[in-house]
Amino acid sequence: MLSRLARPAAALRRGLATTAQNNAKVAVLGASGGIGQPLSLLLKNSPLVSRLSLYDIAHTPGVAADLSHIETRANVKGFLGPEQLPECLKGCNVVVIPAGVPRKPGMTRDDLFNTNASIVATLTTACAKHCPEAMICIISNPVNSTIPITSEVFKKHGVYNPNRIFGVTTLDIVRANTFVAELKGLDPARVSVPVIGGHAGKTIIPLISQCTPKVDFPQDQLEKLTGRIQEAGTEVVKAKAGAGSATLSMAYAGARFVFSLVDAMNGKEGVIECAFVRSDETESPYFSTPLLLGKNGIEKNLGIGKISPFEEKMVAEAMSELKASIKKGEDFAKNFK
Repeated sequence: MLSRLARPAAALRRGLATTAQNNAKVAVLGASGGIGQPLSLLLKNSPLVSRLSLYDIAHTPGVAADLSHIETRANVKGFLGPEQLPECLKGCNVVVIPAGVPRKPGMTRDDLFNTNASIVATLTTACAKHCPEAMICIISNPVNSTIPITSEVFKKHGVYNPNRIFGVTTLDIVRANTFVAELKGLDPARVSVPVIGGHAGKTIIPLISQCTPKVDFPQDQLEKLTGRIQEAGTEVVKAKAGAGSATLSMAYAGARFVFSLVDAMNGKEGVIECAFVRSDETESPYFSTPLLLGKNGIEKNLGIGKISPFEEKMVAEAMSELKASIKKGEDFAKNFK
């Protein structure tokens, strides 16, 4: 293995490989949205997926009909509205949740909390009831709060397994790989940067010191690069000028994570991805670090590893915001009916 993290494009290529055959049953909740549609397209294009169940509160029959015409093996079915959600989830191995409202200029991820918290709590309640053993992959922001919400919902239903609940932070890794490659004139598909912490602003901590291949930056350039990775989502929100947030790159990153997870569930060894999960690695009860994935989800948390003083400072500075976001999610879930 060339680094602790999978080569960035490798997971997506595996998802498109014609030799791999599997019968993963995947549900996308929020399939008609800006992330949901391109994500569903990437999943439909993969021979790893045999059944693709698409759910949303509008337009899913049309999205499903459109995707069903693609000449790949995944059987696609659309489900519309809360009464069809149980049927959508039945028998699913993996559930991906990009549902919710996107950010607009001037909004933080936390500004999405009130709307998206209710959506995630409602959808994960259905998951806890109808596919409690499935791998749950949460994309809906703010991830630093929606993962604690998901955990509390599963605890409430007596089916909590921390090894099967993931906050998908892969887009931070994808961006870090791309930006480092641009600055160093490297092939981004050969660059691998672990990103730890959370999935908002200063809680996003790229470990440039652990980059493969090894790269060095002067401190001022390192700080600028780190800031760009942390605020890359805002870069897209501003560029779209009110028309949405990162949807296409998030769909790519979500698909990469799902393909890595399904590979690991199939018994492939050495599959490593970062994700925001229940963790004892720091004083924060949830934290993203490189994870060794296996048949049952998280096989081993690989921890933070050796980091630079600059990175240590970022970890320390992220703690109060992380803990506050986590508590906000837990408190919401406890009061959610």
